[in-house]
Amino acid sequence: MIRVLGLSARNLARYWRRSLLTSGLIVLGMVAVLVFMAVSGSFRDIMVGQITDSMLGHVQVHHRGYVASLENLPLNLNMTPEMVEAVERALDELDVVEAVTPRLKFGAMFSNFEETTSIRLNGVVPEREAAAMPLLAGRLVAGSVEEGLVDPGRLLIPELLARGMDVRVGDTVVLVATNLDGSVNGRTFIVQGILEAVTGPGGRDGYLHMDDARELLRIDRPEINELAIRLQDLRHMERVMAHLGRALATVTTPRGQPALEVHGWDQLSPFANIARMIDLLDLFIRVMLVGIVLIAVMNVMIMAVYERIREIGTLSAIGTPPGRIMGLFVGEGILLGLAGTLVGALLSLILVQVLNLWPVSFAFGRQHILLAPQLGPADILAVSGIVILVAAVASLQPAFKAARMDPIVALRHV
Repeated sequence: MIRVLGLSARNLARYWRRSLLTSGLIVLGMVAVLVFMAVSGSFRDIMVGQITDSMLGHVQVHHRGYVASLENLPLNLNMTPEMVEAVERALDELDVVEAVTPRLKFGAMFSNFEETTSIRLNGVVPEREAAAMPLLAGRLVAGSVEEGLVDPGRLLIPELLARGMDVRVGDTVVLVATNLDGSVNGRTFIVQGILEAVTGPGGRDGYLHMDDARELLRIDRPEINELAIRLQDLRHMERVMAHLGRALATVTTPRGQPALEVHGWDQLSPFANIARMIDLLDLFIRVMLVGIVLIAVMNVMIMAVYERIREIGTLSAIGTPPGRIMGLFVGEGILLGLAGTLVGALLSLILVQVLNLWPVSFAFGRQHILLAPQLGPADILAVSGIVILVAAVASLQPAFKAARMDPIVALRHV
């Protein structure tokens, strides 16, 4: 095998211009694919992080049917304290959970004493919410969270609402909410901060202290309607969801149905579709790379067979087995693919480092985000494997043709 590859390398060197051009096309395809994967992966990770680390968390647990009715923010589907304890016991069995935050979400009327509008609110435990949503405080465009994410008697409100109602930090406002029994209750609050909007559900919600939320809704028991979970790594999400699904299967409704539902962030945010589109673009780019390699290698192999017909006839005439002749041409294709992948991977790593030294930046709301593309060994090996495999496959047909060539006809070829 080594001798065959050595002869293949000598044949490529004989036609070095054509070999260089073919390898150059493979290098170009490799660089385009790997750099695109690095940049698009960085963009996707940043966008997912902005949503999961400021609003949703990685996994959420709700009462059965709550997510289907989420737009109405139903209070009749709250999780009881016993349900919450069951979830927390299941989470204690996992070592990949970083933080868990309970929420009480509801709708209310918001008034500045002159105008009234509706608002979505999250009753939160400030310390736990800050631990589970580390980017939430970064969305603050006015006000302060130095003494706590949200203090009792105070509100964090979305920027769109603040502009529309002409409300500023320190202003006194009124919240009026209807509880599960239909009774109405109102309370005054002071605006502690204003949050910028983020795309997706929860991006325009307000926040208040959990005790204030329960007082406003006249809830005596420590009920909630959402548990948001932050993991140490998003890659653990499927495993955590599967574990929770098994552990919570015993928590049932009076009808014997599972009482709790577990959802990943991708089931709760429309941005998940954009993330899937980015993954689909990666696939299309890889398909284009396959096309480039296939056409380039097949073209050079067909030309090599055509130009060396008499040489092939001579090899056959002196007794060279058809398998050896076929191996010579397949070896040339593999060497072309191997050379292209080595140079392409090296150039891609250099370009990715350049993009990290002089990063590409873009605005996401009021935040200035820098792309930090990275290429992992798995990405490089996967693309390299595809290129080498396709190069070998592309050279099979010309190699098969050369191996089956009649030596007498080949030696007569002019």
